[in-house]
Amino acid sequence: MGIPESKLQTWSNPGATTTATLTYDSVKAALVAPTSPVRERDFEVYLQGSYRNATNIRGDSDVDIVVQLNSAFRSNYSDVPQEDRPPPYANFSAASYGWSDFRNDVVNALRAYYDTNLIVDGNKSVKVTGASGRLNADLVVCVQYRNYKSLQSSQDPFAEGITFWATRESRWIVNYPKLHYQKGVDKNSETDGLYKQTIRLFKNARTHLVDSRTIDQFLAPSYFVECLLYNVPADRFAADNQTDFCNVVNWLAGASLSSFLCQNEQVLLFGNMSEQWTETKARALQDALVNLWNHW
Repeated sequence: MGIPESKLQTWSNPGATTTATLTYDSVKAALVAPTSPVRERDFEVYLQGSYRNATNIRGDSDVDIVVQLNSAFRSNYSDVPQEDRPPPYANFSAASYGWSDFRNDVVNALRAYYDTNLIVDGNKSVKVTGASGRLNADLVVCVQYRNYKSLQSSQDPFAEGITFWATRESRWIVNYPKLHYQKGVDKNSETDGLYKQTIRLFKNARTHLVDSRTIDQFLAPSYFVECLLYNVPADRFAADNQTDFCNVVNWLAGASLSSFLCQNEQVLLFGNMSEQWTETKARALQDALVNLWNHW
């Protein structure tokens, strides 16, 4: 029989977004307040994560927000063969106001707007504790990152990402939230709207497995689950949730995972970096999902 269609339908439904919108609007207001030291800077604020990508489920709480400085950027330009480098780069000079200055000013703006005790300056993000109807917010304060491509292999001179310094790890972290979002929109359109509801279904299945202590809570973070499903061909997604679940799990069981990409299509999903998953953990999740279906 497997997992009932009614249960899978419930799992595929989106979570509430009203309080996430309230939280996002509040943070934006803090950064453009009259007393904000970043008010006149060239920056943008946008959601990332499940609320941005319409893959949030019931129980998702923290709102992930990007605060991106655009007047400065970092890049991999020196890694591109010299004969393939886009020529305009030579016109840029070192920025006088960079990531460290921007992050300090963002923290000061938040402390001036909210109760200082609500602001926690962490390793990778600045945390704003929820209050007065707001959810907790994780702010990634970053500068633009430009992943330059060889002109022999790409029409576009670079892929836009973000980068920020992880203080406890002493390293720059690169991510591509805008590309992640756009590739998800494209995949959802390609599957006639089935892709994002399938992500929610599998995220809820993963939560069920964690709650029942079948898998460890750190085995399959939501981001990796989403990226795993991104690699499933569009024709495997189905409107019937039971068929959808079986199609996806069965296809993954026969797939070679080594070439899977993150949804941003800039980074391999599996590898040794902290921002990558392991094939062993992906197979453990797959086995748990098969067992969940067979023993419901």
